[in-house]
Amino acid sequence: MSIVSGIVLYAVVWAMTFLTVIPFRLQTQGDVGEVVPGTHAGAPAHHHLKKKALITTAIAAVIWGILAYIILNGVITVRDFDWMNRLPPIDGSES
Repeated sequence: MSIVSGIVLYAVVWAMTFLTVIPFRLQTQGDVGEVVPGTHAGAPAHHHLKKKALITTAIAAVIWGILAYIILNGVITVRDFDWMNRLPPIDGSES
């Protein structure tokens, strides 16, 4: 895995984790009882995005570390997903 691949993998993991973390402890305007005119009652009243972004960064770093270990040590390779045997043999010889 190259440096660019590692950065892209971290960005994808971070985005997926962020979308998972956003709904936790979300207080909507309907929950608080102070609905601003022109907005939906389900709109967030207190979103705490900075705190959630920091939590996401920590969680994504752990997940990225696990994935990087798996990829770099060859625990799972592309050949593990070659269910139709379309990749050439490893030694390069035709069989």
